[in-house]
Amino acid sequence: MASVFEYAPAPESRSIVDIAPSYGLFIDGEFVEAADGKVFKTVSPSTEEVLAEIAQAGEADVDRAVKAARKAFEKWSALPGSERAKYLFRIARIIQERSRELAVLETLDNGKPIKETRDADLPLVAAHFFYYAGWADKLDHAGFGANPRPLGVAGQVIPWNFPLLMLAWKIAPALATGNTVVLKPAETTPLSALFFADICRQAGLPKGVVNILPGYGDAGAAVVAHPDVNKVAFTGSTAVGKEIARTVAGTRKKVTLELGGKGANIVFDDAPIDQAVEGIVNGIFFNQGQVCCAGSRLLVQESVEEELLESLKRRLSTLRLGDPLDKNTDIGAINSEEQLTRITSLVEAGEAEGAERWSPACDIPESGYWFAPTLFTNVTQAHRVARDEIFGPVLSVLTFRTPDEAVAKANNTPYGLSAGIWTEKGSRILAVANKLRAGVVWSNTFNKFDPTSPFGGYKESGFGREGGRHGLEAYLDV
Repeated sequence: MASVFEYAPAPESRSIVDIAPSYGLFIDGEFVEAADGKVFKTVSPSTEEVLAEIAQAGEADVDRAVKAARKAFEKWSALPGSERAKYLFRIARIIQERSRELAVLETLDNGKPIKETRDADLPLVAAHFFYYAGWADKLDHAGFGANPRPLGVAGQVIPWNFPLLMLAWKIAPALATGNTVVLKPAETTPLSALFFADICRQAGLPKGVVNILPGYGDAGAAVVAHPDVNKVAFTGSTAVGKEIARTVAGTRKKVTLELGGKGANIVFDDAPIDQAVEGIVNGIFFNQGQVCCAGSRLLVQESVEEELLESLKRRLSTLRLGDPLDKNTDIGAINSEEQLTRITSLVEAGEAEGAERWSPACDIPESGYWFAPTLFTNVTQAHRVARDEIFGPVLSVLTFRTPDEAVAKANNTPYGLSAGIWTEKGSRILAVANKLRAGVVWSNTFNKFDPTSPFGGYKESGFGREGGRHGLEAYLDV
């Protein structure tokens, strides 16, 4: 008789991280109060407990930070690349040394499972600083001409789904190329950016090179619009990205936008089903689906739809939802009440439009923001769940008969960030990938990242690339 293994709780210790009752803005190497004295609270999504009180940046604080960054730029940009590299290497090593602390902090503030922050986020954060440290003294050989120059002050606005990783994606290449930074983290996840400020001080980074301003959308807008900011980098929603594009139009500012997505995960009839199921689960339920490049549309060839869905539902029934600090947890908390409301609204719209909703049996904790893994079948391309970015653990399943139909359906979206292809035929992978209008196409895998590889999108998923050699260009006058 088959038995079901029960998992004993395996919680990571909260005592590894010391969260202060309050934090200031990080400007010119010091933590300071906001000019108007405003503060806000950051809350743990899994318990709704207040973690800390945070100074809220306003326009005056942005101006103060930009002036500090401009002053620091003169000496920082004049340093030899090999000297800048030493600071980046030092930051990378400190991140590795403090990775357990930072993983717990990120899980508390964001709600994602500890095994994701520990095994995916933090190793990648350190890897980005190591990688760009290696480029700092080789910019003449990056393919952008002789003696490429830094732009000046980089204004950077990052989202809440990968707070520390998005920080690394932006700060590492900016510093390597000789720019200084004013960064605005998301209001729901400011803690890891503020801990990074402490890492900058620990590494001896010169004052003013990195400035961190927690706050709301008005602070981000002030960073983007500031006349002394030379480069704008933004990761977030397409709607805000369009606002930023309008703001910088007509100025000399360089801009990169990494926006929303509605990635297609295409499974052909010759794909290894079990392997594909694991890739589908990783593609949409990693970080509760709060991933811009999530494989939120599953396109499966008709002849294997029934077999694949049966296997997928069986796999979803084994996922464990609950305490993000438990090392057994697969599905953590949704980042905020606002995001949970959006997910709920779009799922209800899917049901109202006639799509068939399914979720595994799942105990939902009494406190916190939670949403069970959800699958929609009988979906058409007209359904909102197949068109809108839900940014939650919700997968829409569509079918196709031919490769051309799969490509047409995959490309039938205003977004163009990511896609996945599952087949045993290498020729089919290459043929289909070349027709997909997506910035990143994975073959027989999904959500794999490396600092040496560029990332970015087409259409309403933004423009410009982050990561790899390509990620240097946005921070250089070429």
